[in-house]
Amino acid sequence: MKIILLGAPGAGKGTQAEIICERLSIPAISTGTIIREALKSGTEMGRKAKSYMDAGQLVPDETVIGIIQERLKEEDCKNGFVLDGFPRTIVQAEALDKMGFPIDKVLDIEVADEYIIIRTSGRRVCDSCGAIYHVKYKLSKVEGVCDKCGGTLIQRKDDQPETVKERLKVYHEQTEPLKEYYQQQGKLFIVEGEDGIEATTRKILSIIEAQP
Repeated sequence: MKIILLGAPGAGKGTQAEIICERLSIPAISTGTIIREALKSGTEMGRKAKSYMDAGQLVPDETVIGIIQERLKEEDCKNGFVLDGFPRTIVQAEALDKMGFPIDKVLDIEVADEYIIIRTSGRRVCDSCGAIYHVKYKLSKVEGVCDKCGGTLIQRKDDQPETVKERLKVYHEQTEPLKEYYQQQGKLFIVEGEDGIEATTRKILSIIEAQP
């Protein structure tokens, strides 16, 4: 099954993508993760993307489209995939339609902006292994130290409140129109995000496992 997860930054798409992938044995493809790996390795694409990400803006379409097209051709995608963070614009959605990987379902996780700002600004990431924690919802055993590798937990620049607000503004202007785009194709399913991950997961899995 080929699935797209929509929702504002901080709506919990990453966690849900992991759960779906484990359930269906298909890969999660996150443009954010791919780009951050490029940033860390210092590739040309990473350097180009850095200025956009630091400002909470979208990486240009042509760069992201090329990355995704190459990734979807890999062997582990032959039985399906979950796209998290792509497409983010109508141009990207139209490009995806032309790639030859027809999407089965598009799940839009709806969470209020105010809650996203609180939840995202509390996120902390290990600067070594990338493990994710939260100052309220997922504490590490030792404050500021990763449970998995002992690395230092940091707040990414794109998780700081002002950057989150800018990302939300960009989302509403450029990505939210995708809801109508996929609704017209009969592929959109709205999921009201819950406080608990498990409740949201149950809703998502019921949609995925329902007959077309």
